[in-house]
Amino acid sequence: MEMEMKDELGAFVQRLAAAAGQLEQAVERLAERQRDAEASIGRISATVDADLEERLAAAETQIAELKAAATSVPNTVTNGRKTLPVGMTTLLAKQGVTVDSMEAGALDAALVSLSMEQRFAVKAQLMRAGLLG
Repeated sequence: MEMEMKDELGAFVQRLAAAAGQLEQAVERLAERQRDAEASIGRISATVDADLEERLAAAETQIAELKAAATSVPNTVTNGRKTLPVGMTTLLAKQGVTVDSMEAGALDAALVSLSMEQRFAVKAQLMRAGLLG
């Protein structure tokens, strides 16, 4: 009986050792997968970082081009508004309207003596110049 218990105990210890070995192998495989996953994440992160850096560089280049273009705006643009042609300014001055202090009511009153087409032309020019909303 004692011999049978020793045999059973020996078999049990062998099964435990085999199970422990399998667990160690499983742990090693999991660790390897984790290392692979971390390496993949690192590669993906590097790719995303490179893509973002490219986009940032492109955006900075575009901003620099736009700033350069903004400095070469024609002289006809001042304070964000286009200036009126001399003839239009003269026409408005003859009607008693100054460009600096233009009000809708004063403009309409000044343009009464003009034909409908001329009024449309004046208002269209003022809108293009940004002086009339």
